[in-house]
Amino acid sequence: HGPIAGPTGCCGLTDLGRQQASRLHDDLASTERLAVDHMVTSKIPRAIETASIIAPALGFEVVEQDCSLCEVHTGDADGVDWSQYPTRFGSFDMFAEPDRVFAPNGDSWNSFHERVAGAMRRFAVDRPDETVMAVCHAGVIAASLRIHFGGINDAGAARMVPTNTSLTEWEHTAD
Repeated sequence: HGPIAGPTGCCGLTDLGRQQASRLHDDLASTERLAVDHMVTSKIPRAIETASIIAPALGFEVVEQDCSLCEVHTGDADGVDWSQYPTRFGSFDMFAEPDRVFAPNGDSWNSFHERVAGAMRRFAVDRPDETVMAVCHAGVIAASLRIHFGGINDAGAARMVPTNTSLTEWEHTAD
């Protein structure tokens, strides 16, 4: 229900989301358990808002925005009400048609995973000895897990649904 929440359709965080981000800020500030060298967020308003709330706890005033950390690019469906999606764009089964785009100018299931994999490779190569915090979306985190553990096009694979404002840690080693 509601609008498809890409960069245009997203209205930012809910009150609950702001509370969760504030609690994460407070935890990061009080525990100092993370030393972050670089912080980057997707270009979707709810991630930008989350990053702006937690960034001061990590010593950042400005956070880079990177479209490769966005959820599936919704293309022309961005901002369209979900109830209108089937009429305007047809049915969509990402496992049956992994190369079909969500809507014109949007991602397919496969291109979304390629984008996420590319971002992870880029962070590992461009910042090999740094800790990068990527403020993104559950879909991006789940995609990173599917990429590295298999199951991108397996409808029967284990379903991974990270919680909002959670921390997922990936470690990269050269070998």
